[in-house]
Amino acid sequence: MICAISSLVLERQLGGERARFAPGDRAFLATLLHRLPRGVLRQVRLLVHPDTVLRWHRDLLARRHAARSRPGRPGRPGRPRTVCSVRVLVLRPARENPGWGYRRVHGELLVLGVRVAASTVWQILKGVGIDPASERSSSTWAGFLRSQADALVASVCRA
Repeated sequence: MICAISSLVLERQLGGERARFAPGDRAFLATLLHRLPRGVLRQVRLLVHPDTVLRWHRDLLARRHAARSRPGRPGRPGRPRTVCSVRVLVLRPARENPGWGYRRVHGELLVLGVRVAASTVWQILKGVGIDPASERSSSTWAGFLRSQADALVASVCRA
C-alpha cells in the first residue's frame, strides 16, 4: 500500500514526464521483483511495466555472465592448460629427434597411450620455441662433417 501511494506521489510530481532509472536502480528493482509471479507484478502499482522489470533482470544476468566469461580474468575461463607431465612427454622426443614434426611426436604419444590432440602438440612445441621439423632438420655442412667424423677418420687412416 505504501509503495502504491509513493508511486502516485512521484507520478504527480513528475507531471506527465517519464521516470528515469539509473542502472543501479534498475538492478535493485530487477533483483527485488524478479521472483514475483507476473500476476502479482501486474497487481502492484509500479512506475514501469512488469515486463520491463523482467527484461531488466534478463539484462542484468546477461551482463553478469558476459563479465564472468571475459578472457583474461583471474578465473581463467576456457580450456584448462595441458598437464605438465604431458608437456614433458611432448618436449622430450621433439628435442631428442630433431627430424620429427608435431605429427610424428603425436603418433609416438598415441603409441605410448597418451591421448593428446595433434594441435595441442603443435601449440606446446610452438610455445617453447621449437621450430617445425622442416626448419629444424636442415643440416649445415659443418654439422654433417661432425656427425660423420668417425667414418672420415677411419677412411683416412686406412689409406
